[in-house]
Amino acid sequence: MAQAMAEHGVTHYCGAPIVHSLLVNAPAELKAKLPRGVKAMVAGAAPPASLIEGMEALGFDLTHVYGLTEVYGPATACAKHGEWEQLDIGERARLNARQGVRYHLQRGAAVLDPTTLQPVPWDGETMGEIMFRGNIVMKGYLKNPAATAEAFAGGWYHTGDLAVQYPDGYIKIKDRSKDIIISGGENVSSIEVEDVLYRHPDVLAAAVVAKPDPKWGETPCAFVELKPGSQLSAEAVVAHCKQHLAGFKVPKAVVFGELPKTSTGKIQKFELRKQAGSAGAIDV
Repeated sequence: MAQAMAEHGVTHYCGAPIVHSLLVNAPAELKAKLPRGVKAMVAGAAPPASLIEGMEALGFDLTHVYGLTEVYGPATACAKHGEWEQLDIGERARLNARQGVRYHLQRGAAVLDPTTLQPVPWDGETMGEIMFRGNIVMKGYLKNPAATAEAFAGGWYHTGDLAVQYPDGYIKIKDRSKDIIISGGENVSSIEVEDVLYRHPDVLAAAVVAKPDPKWGETPCAFVELKPGSQLSAEAVVAHCKQHLAGFKVPKAVVFGELPKTSTGKIQKFELRKQAGSAGAIDV
């Protein structure tokens, strides 16, 4: 991929996070030939900060967008501010991993309490559900009025994606509602744990799902795909996570191997959930 971009002088492209990860982890001799100043778009799952940081180091101007088929693809974008350029790369990565600016034909994009439909506090901590309304939101699901009524309860389209909203109005996607892990009564964001895993230099791809646990109800189970030639133990993964996460968020099981993906490179978490039921826990 890196070689093809270099040979064809690509200046714009869009891809899922796994595509960008392949570029960041391409051999050094291929990355040396990449064109500079490529404007790229990342869509799909919220990208880990390490990926945004890695792409910027390659000279890519990466824009994070968010949306669903029901809201006509990209519905919000991370509009960058000029003053962000003066910040260090880590802080820029954190800011660029957020959303918040709706596309023009979306009348509204907000983080609301899914029960009361009231806006959550703009404190960057209180979690709610991302909801949309506007001219490019779908009319409904074909021949499924029950699903349509549920999706549009209260006049907003419910995405099922959980997020927080910051004082400047920007949104940080935390997880899919079905991907939140409830461990001993505490909510664990799989995206937060994945972001930490991606910061390990030997990790190529990572996904975290809930694993049934007789004591805690659920615990995080990490599926890790290593970079070619790398070796890493489950204990080393856990030790890395303990440096950055509260104890209840640290994976209790680690499974190594190639992650199942769609043709577009999206990790198939439903397949991993099937495997998590039989994944053995480790002593942490």
